Amino acid sequence: MAPADDAALNGLARAAADWDRLDSGLDSRTRVRLVARLGDFRAAGPGTERRAEAAEAVLRLLDEAEGGAGSRLAGAAVAPAGFTAEDLAVLVLDGHRMVGPVLGAVRERLLAAPAFTAPGGSPGPGDPNDARLIRLRAAGGGIILPAFQFRGPTDAWPAVLSVNELLDAPRDPWGVADWWLSPNGWLGTAPASLLGSGRDAELADAASYLMEPVDLS
Repeated sequence: MAPADDAALNGLARAAADWDRLDSGLDSRTRVRLVARLGDFRAAGPGTERRAEAAEAVLRLLDEAEGGAGSRLAGAAVAPAGFTAEDLAVLVLDGHRMVGPVLGAVRERLLAAPAFTAPGGSPGPGDPNDARLIRLRAAGGGIILPAFQFRGPTDAWPAVLSVNELLDAPRDPWGVADWWLSPNGWLGTAPASLLGSGRDAELADAASYLMEPVDLS
């Protein structure tokens, strides 16, 4: 990749790091254009000339939104620590904040876990209309379902469905996926590793404990 291409990608990463400020200054027309430009960026794929051109188009648009006085985003020598160009697409296109040095790392870890998908981004296994299943937006915008949720190709674990409902997976799919796949001090292991072990009641208790209000008095 040429240095100019690197600078464009670094500029998008810088925009992601500064998104709260940038977002507050965008009008509705600019937002529509930004979605289109970032869609082009994502569709181009890594390492392509088209991707670099799309990144530069995004930077020009953001520069225009700031008055065209010469964007602070363009020509960035390095990306802000922990931010990537894809983070801006996640913020704008996917509408969640799993980006940056902390949450971005969690996003990558969760997306690296085994998962199911289908052509066109439609969920493959299970009942695609079951809102209790965790659905994550993968790199490139496709929808995936973490595989731990299923005991068979089309059969979700009942304990997963009940716990997901309790933890409100549709509202916070990333947080609920992280709960299932991370070590749990109460259970002594990651909750997902206990599926099928006869400890469904413990899984439900651990999830219920998580939802109890915290007494700050």
